[in-house]
Amino acid sequence: LPATTNQRCHHGACKPAAARSCHHRARRAEKGRKKKMDASGIHCPPAPLALPLNISSRRSVASGTAFSSPPRRTKLMAETSKVDKKPEICTADELHRIDAYNSDWKLALWRYLHSPSTMTRKHPLFLLSGVATNAVGYDLCPKSSFARFMSGQGFDTWVLELRGSGLSTFRVGIGEGIKCVCGFLIVLSTWNLSQKLLDVIEGSQQFVSPNVGLFQGLFPSELEDVIKQLDMVSKYDWDLDHHLEEDLPSAVEYIRTQSKPNDGQIFAIGHSMGGILLYAMLSRSCSQGRDSGLTSIVTLGSTLDYTPSNSSLKFLLPVADPARALNIPAIPVGTLIAAAYHFSSSPPYVLSWLKAQVTAQGMLHPQALTKLVSNSFCTVPAKLLLQLTTAFQQGGLTDRSGNFLYKQHLKKSKVPVLAIAGDQDFICPPTAVYETVKSIPEHLVMYKVFGEPGGPHYGHYDLVGGRWAYHEVYPCIIDFLSRHDV
Repeated sequence: LPATTNQRCHHGACKPAAARSCHHRARRAEKGRKKKMDASGIHCPPAPLALPLNISSRRSVASGTAFSSPPRRTKLMAETSKVDKKPEICTADELHRIDAYNSDWKLALWRYLHSPSTMTRKHPLFLLSGVATNAVGYDLCPKSSFARFMSGQGFDTWVLELRGSGLSTFRVGIGEGIKCVCGFLIVLSTWNLSQKLLDVIEGSQQFVSPNVGLFQGLFPSELEDVIKQLDMVSKYDWDLDHHLEEDLPSAVEYIRTQSKPNDGQIFAIGHSMGGILLYAMLSRSCSQGRDSGLTSIVTLGSTLDYTPSNSSLKFLLPVADPARALNIPAIPVGTLIAAAYHFSSSPPYVLSWLKAQVTAQGMLHPQALTKLVSNSFCTVPAKLLLQLTTAFQQGGLTDRSGNFLYKQHLKKSKVPVLAIAGDQDFICPPTAVYETVKSIPEHLVMYKVFGEPGGPHYGHYDLVGGRWAYHEVYPCIIDFLSRHDV
């Protein structure tokens, strides 16, 4: 109930000034309620008193738990809506929001309507991005837009932004009630991550390159921003299985209801971790003896097993373990990459190795690369990184329990697969891609490596947005999907 003039703050812990503050907030809430009731004619219950965010309203991160949040709601069907006014960053034709199953996350779906001047395909197309990335990478600019190209070929094209990326939002219970928070989740932490983060960065990055030991001295202001964001991060507590069990099913079901394919099947393309998720989706379906709902899939620079390769992702190993030991909930990949990018593209080029992880020499227009680095990368939970590191162990990627080997069940798959690799992909080299290809029935899989000895060469992102992808990679994908669009 709203506080009265003589009423103490109901939690009994406030001093008189705080009690007066609670009283004023309650009066403002009551006035707002009356205005809303007068305007709509519908009675609205009074808002509850707001509790200040103190020690009693949260749990210790240091103890291995997270901030308190509203009870999870088990949803059989995702609550959905189409956004009337898109944010400027969304360059799709439409933006849709859907509730992830059994979660307080609301996911973003970018939709690119098929061109009316081309033939309409029988199945919609579902695109998945890589780890710590959003939908921007599929639509950097008109000359580098995989999503636009596919919609121009007649596909009703959808790009999912998984929880924690892009325009996906989380409902957080703090202070005055449920609030939607986009991007970094701003709930005050109970402990200081500053020195711990620096220790992880200094120790682990020296393992990757001696130049990165200069990390702290090169851009202290950027690191300070990173630390501020980390000190405000909460709810970054999911892993790959959460994406697989909650995000993907809600998105696939929504796409089916909107696009209405006759057989209920869809095409899917995944880049990097997006392809890993598609492989895992097939594996789970095979192990459970059910239909995956996928007509065919294309993976770009993806694998379930990195063991035969010299992938640069091995830097996750020295980062993930200290993050777990120190209870660091998330790694702000986007901020770190954006900060480091300046030193990879200008003298003295001390971090020039970073650019090669994204694109081969001359394959991505400088402006497109700048937009990719500045707008595409996000914060990633330590739990997600920890699960991904199992892909470097014997047998490949496992579920969170460590008992389910995803690669092991692909031999039962009946879904056609096109697995594409780049000749200069240092993150997921061709040897890593082929290691998963070997687990798929031979008559159902096509394996293609793009890049020639004399050029052009393809880095990790070039398979999606490189200069030559339009002429070489895209037609290969169209040909494959067309043969299965029946």
